[in-house]
Amino acid sequence: MKIMRSLIVENMNKIKKAVPLIENKIKIKISFGKGNVNLEGSAFDEFLVEKIIRAVDFGFHVEDALLLRDENFIIEFLDVKEYTYRKNLKEVRARLIGTGGKARKTIENLTGAIIVVHNNKVGIIVDNFHLDSVTQAVQSLIHGARHGNVFAYLEKQNVSRRQFDDDDLGLKKKVKKK
Repeated sequence: MKIMRSLIVENMNKIKKAVPLIENKIKIKISFGKGNVNLEGSAFDEFLVEKIIRAVDFGFHVEDALLLRDENFIIEFLDVKEYTYRKNLKEVRARLIGTGGKARKTIENLTGAIIVVHNNKVGIIVDNFHLDSVTQAVQSLIHGARHGNVFAYLEKQNVSRRQFDDDDLGLKKKVKKK
């Protein structure tokens, strides 16, 4: 059953540039009205493309937004104002990004997440295994935690996950050591 869904977007030009790639990857028809995007396809495809378009409209690259096609990936938005009482939000955003984007890149490298800071919101595309640790790390930075402590927390989370992943269930072939 085909339904039509309409979305209001801020950055129409960015969406228009992304449409050919989205339509190529997902079976859906995307058209444009005055300040809105119309989606026509199956209900599931419309839901999926709505998340992708919201991500692109927020500031994610199309290739990154298309990760949401995988059911293990989630997009999460955090409002900086909800986690701090500080008046100077520019400083808080600067803490999240770091000098030359170093803090953001470090969190992305440790977790595989993609983070975009836009106005007073943080957008995160991440697999569901790392969602809690990434949101906790971003919230800690907003609260004023030291970068080193946040990175150490993420490394510890990754180590504990790897230990769980490497548990031998007796299915692997035993290799004799010389």
